[in-house]
Amino acid sequence: MAINIADVKRLKELTGVGLTDAKAALEEAKGDFDKALEAMRKKGLTKAEKRGEREAREGLIGTYNHDGRIGVLVEVNCETDFVARNDIFVNLVKDVAMHVAASNPEYVSMEDIPADAREAKKAEFMEKAKGEGKPENMLEKIVEGMLKKHFAERCLLDQPFVKNPDQTVGDYVKEHNAKLGENIVVRRFSRMALGEVSE
Repeated sequence: MAINIADVKRLKELTGVGLTDAKAALEEAKGDFDKALEAMRKKGLTKAEKRGEREAREGLIGTYNHDGRIGVLVEVNCETDFVARNDIFVNLVKDVAMHVAASNPEYVSMEDIPADAREAKKAEFMEKAKGEGKPENMLEKIVEGMLKKHFAERCLLDQPFVKNPDQTVGDYVKEHNAKLGENIVVRRFSRMALGEVSE
């Protein structure tokens, strides 16, 4: 079957793979673009997971200012200066900064949650679950689920991405790992809102 060259180019653009790989993926999916894209994303994300162990010390500090009322600084790292200057990377940093302004996360990821904050919430949820008469043997599992949901809403990488709520910010970053072929890490952020008093 003939594969549409426009589809091959589009698939290459979206996934960052070579033309040959894009064509092969389309042939495998019998010309179904969405199927091919899904297959390439899975492959790319698997490679991106492996890249996660590589050192990322280059990158950018990006900013976002919303109507002079909310300001954000975000540090996103990559492995090379070459990628740090790439438009795709620059736009990723802008998108992450804009997301922080819109969604006001407290932490970058689950690993950044202080143990005492986690324990305090766990105790609170345990009381709540007991008060609701949940079965004793299920308490630990129920509380773990409540904790995960609670902190996922407060962790940048677990929040639904404002430009595409069907994917998390973490998945959006991994997609760029695959596209750019480098380990990309959101290191830290700072968000200020006008008139806000820090605790």
